[in-house]
Amino acid sequence: MTIFQAFILGIVQGLTEFLPVSSSGHLVIFQHIFGIQQAPLTFDVMVHLGTLVAVFIAFWEDIAAIVKKPFTRITYLILVGIIPAGLAGYLLAPMVEQAFESLLVVGIGLIFTGLVLKYSETLANQYLGLKLCEGTSYKDALFIGLIQALAIIPGISRSGSTIAAGLVAGLDREFAARFSFLLSIPVILGAGIFQLKDAFKYGYTTTSLVTYPVGFITSAAFGYLAIKVVVNLVKEGRLSIFSYYCWAVAVLTIGAYLIF
Repeated sequence: MTIFQAFILGIVQGLTEFLPVSSSGHLVIFQHIFGIQQAPLTFDVMVHLGTLVAVFIAFWEDIAAIVKKPFTRITYLILVGIIPAGLAGYLLAPMVEQAFESLLVVGIGLIFTGLVLKYSETLANQYLGLKLCEGTSYKDALFIGLIQALAIIPGISRSGSTIAAGLVAGLDREFAARFSFLLSIPVILGAGIFQLKDAFKYGYTTTSLVTYPVGFITSAAFGYLAIKVVVNLVKEGRLSIFSYYCWAVAVLTIGAYLIF
């Protein structure tokens, strides 16, 4: 992997981890474009940790409040919400690894993401009473978590799915976005730790000592930018504009799969 490729993949990971367009799906697409069979495992860990840093910076006040008072409702909601994704990641890992090799799976996943974004935005506009933290039930958190579990499939956006599920559950727009990003912390951290145990098996090269930091920094910087954009769009009720992007990329991806 070249420094340029690391820079581009870092940008792609940072933006698409939080924009509702599927980071895993876009990484599969760009790996095909660059002719990379699979990104080095340690590099994958680095760009994921970069996006984790972005969440910590963007929501440091919420995180600090949870650290100071961990036994509160928001903590319990997050714990309930991460259970489905944790189980899915552990039980379905071999199947998911195969899915990462298929542009067809990515295309179908992007179509699903676009439909979810469009439907949830339409439904959210019909709600009058919207839930904040205290009004959010554990059943709501579990529902959001179940939808998040689907995002292990490349092409299905984690942020888009969880925000959409929050809107469908009747959460306040801004709280739906905040809860989605807070929910991403244990998921990204868990995925990083899970991959890290295998990453140590691989040696380092002179190139990797440059490409890994490049990927980490760019994913963190662009991840923070993506978070700000998404939060504003959710508050304005315009997140569904990404539906059209998802569908357009899905058509191109499925077309590439059929042609090549």
